[in-house]
Amino acid sequence: MQAVDVAVIGGGVVGTATAMALLERYPGLEVIVLEKENRLAAHQTGHNSGVIHSGLYYRPGSLKARTCASGRDALYSFCEEHGIAHERCGKIVVATSENEIPALDSLELRGRENGLEGLERLDGQGLRNCEPHVAGIAGLFVPQTGIVDYTAVTEAYADVIRSHGGRVQTKCRVELVTRQQRGFVLATAQGDLPCRCIINCAGLQSDIIARLCGSATDVRIIPFRGEYYVVDQHRRDLVRNLIYPVPDPAFPFLGVHFTRMIDGKLEAGPNAVLAFKREGYGRFSFSLRDTLEMIMFAGFRNLARRYWRVGMQEYRRSFSKARFVRDLKRLVPELCGADVRPGGAGVRAQAVDCEGRLLDDFCLLDGDGMIHVLNAPSPAATASISIGRTIVDHAAKIFALEAR
Repeated sequence: MQAVDVAVIGGGVVGTATAMALLERYPGLEVIVLEKENRLAAHQTGHNSGVIHSGLYYRPGSLKARTCASGRDALYSFCEEHGIAHERCGKIVVATSENEIPALDSLELRGRENGLEGLERLDGQGLRNCEPHVAGIAGLFVPQTGIVDYTAVTEAYADVIRSHGGRVQTKCRVELVTRQQRGFVLATAQGDLPCRCIINCAGLQSDIIARLCGSATDVRIIPFRGEYYVVDQHRRDLVRNLIYPVPDPAFPFLGVHFTRMIDGKLEAGPNAVLAFKREGYGRFSFSLRDTLEMIMFAGFRNLARRYWRVGMQEYRRSFSKARFVRDLKRLVPELCGADVRPGGAGVRAQAVDCEGRLLDDFCLLDGDGMIHVLNAPSPAATASISIGRTIVDHAAKIFALEAR
């Protein structure tokens, strides 16, 4: 394969956004995106619920908060410019009991600290004015939230990459990385690829790629599967837009919620259960290698000891439609089991350190001629343009890049 300046590993929304940012910053740079599947956005990006996040939840000043705010606005502009179907519909966060009010207060304060304008505190009647079928005693309307198809966004990023002279190569798994005097040689499924620099945006495989490159890290990816139900078409009128519960601040998951999709479908979920395969979308998906690697990691064992009770609750809901529907009915009581059917699933690449801590913010690891994106959870898709530019800012400091 023809030598390049930068190889971006991973053809999801973050990898393609990073390659796009590289070519916009450094015209003429030789850039290639390598994706092991036969299409882009095959994993986290393509199993995304399609929400354009506002930035409500993230710690003020964190990389998540900064990139979500700028990335959200950049994404809306990109979709307008490239004719990608999207909608800025807003969402409501619902408190269903008095003990959730303090957390709702904290969310409102955090949203304002993150620069969200137009937040509206709602009482019970205000909630029902927004969503007539919702149950709750208080809520928060967030106007910046929207919906989009992130596979379409990724394909549009790829079109921009090609228009700037970059390449996008699918069916191109990286199998071995060898350091050379002037960079690296990547042994791929389609031949050897010499490159000067590597940017690893491989998502569920990002820690494996980092180790393949010889980078030492105590961070591992632990996969969590989120399972959804789809609300039948004749009951979609129960939800106008997006309805979320007040989240548990101890976990990086938002709880089961309702999401109207850009194609008109209505999803309900997800739960969050441990997956025994990194790309295991089925309830019984299993990889012996992935499972053994996970069990052997001290961070996973520490995590399991700390949260096994919560994990068991999520598994019970996974195998019980009645439990799943019961939790959904806390938000929309008129919903019943006959109104929903099993939908799709996604797998979240959650980075965990050796102490068993769930990494909350984005995590970048430097190496000699390398950058590894080891944690890019939600709102990574929303923030992708901003994350790509942030990675390029970082690359400018450690790589000798220049326009040609």
